[in-house]
Amino acid sequence: MKFISTTALAKERDLDTNELFKILTENGWMYKKEGKWVLTKEGRMAGGDIQYNPRYGEYIVWPYNLDYKKTYDYKKTLNASKIGKHFNISNQKINLYLSELGWIEKDMGGWVCTAAGIKNGAMQMEAANGKPYVVWDTEIINNKHLVREIKGATGDKEYRNFEESIEKSDDFRKKFPAEFRTPDGHYVRSRAEVMIDDFLYKNGIVHAYERKLNIDEEMYCDFYIPSKKLYLEYWGLEENEKYRERKKIKLELYAKYKFKLIELNNSDISNLDEKLAAKLRKHDIVVD
Repeated sequence: MKFISTTALAKERDLDTNELFKILTENGWMYKKEGKWVLTKEGRMAGGDIQYNPRYGEYIVWPYNLDYKKTYDYKKTLNASKIGKHFNISNQKINLYLSELGWIEKDMGGWVCTAAGIKNGAMQMEAANGKPYVVWDTEIINNKHLVREIKGATGDKEYRNFEESIEKSDDFRKKFPAEFRTPDGHYVRSRAEVMIDDFLYKNGIVHAYERKLNIDEEMYCDFYIPSKKLYLEYWGLEENEKYRERKKIKLELYAKYKFKLIELNNSDISNLDEKLAAKLRKHDIVVD
């Protein structure tokens, strides 16, 4: 995102500089205190930020595509504590679920929103001490991905019934049941997946098997490494036409949502230790 100063923004919009300062002040996005412009919470919600120049000190910048006709009300947003209160769980757990969804991530002692988070209503804020935090549009409590994440983690019966209905309707899963048990207790669908799971387990890489992706489409990955928000797919039946169609759809969805992905095929399995280790290193996961 390109950010520019208020003066530069006025020039970009062919507005008088004083007029733009007046508009942004009346919007409640900034105000002047002791000769210095201060960015408000609503101003941050609109996309405003603070930058520093050695010569001029701190100054406010805005997205070059700022919509200054839009209205924001910080009081109508929800932070992690308010979301937690709605679901009757702690704000720490809410942040963990939001992180698991890939919508926020730890940085500078606080939480910052990701591009996926912004798409789901996240707005980046900064506390008085400079610590970043995130607030959300009130619709977040109805977001199906967050609700599913929470219900799945808390063992909600309705969620389990829903997942079972998806499982039963999936022809691939019916045709290839998960009947191979791995050393860490997962049940997978092929001996190759046993080897992959075992590699991750022995190298201390926390992972999930067949995790549902938090997207509008129904899709499961083969493996998921939460520490890096990294997905892993093993393409083991590429000689099958329907399987190739399924693979094509999955790859399109990975690309659509810009998810990080490692791909393995049958030729990689014969030298898995070397091939998978090399692919993991590209994502800053180093194994011995």
